[in-house]
Amino acid sequence: MSDPFVRPDAPLCVVSLHYDAPLDAIDARMAAHVAWLRKGYDAGLILASGRKVPRTGGVIVMRGDAERVQELVATDPLVADGLARAEVTGFTASMAAPALAEMLA
Repeated sequence: MSDPFVRPDAPLCVVSLHYDAPLDAIDARMAAHVAWLRKGYDAGLILASGRKVPRTGGVIVMRGDAERVQELVATDPLVADGLARAEVTGFTASMAAPALAEMLA
């Protein structure tokens, strides 16, 4: 089993999206939002994402400091179109499950 401790110099952020529009408006822009997410995954910036339960928004775990992540999240079509707002919380992971720790190394 690998060490659960991770690099303290690898900042991460949790992004909490809050929908400010009806779900039909959100769904109308979902394909563009998913394309934005895929771009972030392809760039290695997004580690996980998904809908909140109940469906009032979403959660995204991203690499990077809070200022840079805020800039990136502003380009999400849901945020850019005023359909959702994002709360970015930066953190430094000091421990993680082995598989995640290896990915963050």
